[in-house]
Amino acid sequence: MSHIKTILVTGGAGFIGSNFILDWIAETGGKVINLDKLTYAGNLQNLASLENKPQYSFINGDINDHKLIEGLLTSHQPGAIVHFAAESHVDRSIHGPEDFIHTNVNGTFHLLEAARLYWTKLPGKQQTEFRFLHVSTDEVFGSLGPDDPPFTEATPYAPNSPYSASKAASDHLVRAYHHTYGLPVITTNCTNNYGPYQFPEKLIPLTILNALEGKSLPIYGDGRNVRDWLYVHDHCEALRIVLEKGRVGETYNIGGKCEKTNIEVVKIVCAILDELKSESNHAPHASLIKFVKDRPGHDHRYAMNIHKIEHELGWTPKESFDTGLHKTVEWYLGNLDWVEGISTGAYKKWVDTNYKDRAAL
Repeated sequence: MSHIKTILVTGGAGFIGSNFILDWIAETGGKVINLDKLTYAGNLQNLASLENKPQYSFINGDINDHKLIEGLLTSHQPGAIVHFAAESHVDRSIHGPEDFIHTNVNGTFHLLEAARLYWTKLPGKQQTEFRFLHVSTDEVFGSLGPDDPPFTEATPYAPNSPYSASKAASDHLVRAYHHTYGLPVITTNCTNNYGPYQFPEKLIPLTILNALEGKSLPIYGDGRNVRDWLYVHDHCEALRIVLEKGRVGETYNIGGKCEKTNIEVVKIVCAILDELKSESNHAPHASLIKFVKDRPGHDHRYAMNIHKIEHELGWTPKESFDTGLHKTVEWYLGNLDWVEGISTGAYKKWVDTNYKDRAAL
């Protein structure tokens, strides 16, 4: 990784992207160019601590803007592109799939085209060392049954939502650009992330913030859908290692080795809040749980086999779910100003739209 002096990060104002940039600069001291369109989930407050750092630059722009990307690559000469930019919320993809095709498929295509043209003009060593790291999701593999073995890198794709289908398409484009043009790509597929700066439409921050306000904690269906949970800083470390040591053209699964049902997760969050906010009028917070109509096509279970990245690159998650979740709840409790800043009218309107027709079960 020491040879990578500058990276271009797409979607770096989002949840995982901003954590990655903060970790990258703290761990490597390298230069970061952050390209983000600043849609609803992008928040520059996540990166406020870097505003005056010479290693950090922010560009407000769209990955579909081919000329903009070409100009950034030419002027900054990055040694790697780390591609986070994506529409990423399943429920939003059900309500409005077009944005997901525009960003996740078309945007990835335009980014790959610009990267290919830039890479072909690099001198020998720079061309050899350049990397295009594409950050994807476990959802491209579809749904597992209760007793099925976890997904491996060889699991056939079977996406079940407009979101996962758009990410699957982007994965295939990235693979094709390596096999057709030789572009030095690496793809990672991660499980459900949680941690600081996550937009509060996702399960864990939504549970924390609703519980603090005494609002109901909506659980889809019977709450038995299973996800593998990964603390975001573990994910960021894995991505740095993949950039440093990953093999070109390969895919690496990144998971937390922590399968939990949604109802288990919510109950654990409530127990932590009971401990940390014992004076709350809403305790015990689990009393706020409400089961609601399920999401259409809701995948039953995701789980990752991470043998490849553990044995090939020496990475394994450091945080247990208990330690990572405690850190996450404590972060939200200590950063309510950040929460207030992103809880705009647009966000509240979205929550109303998503849950208004989900009658209690």
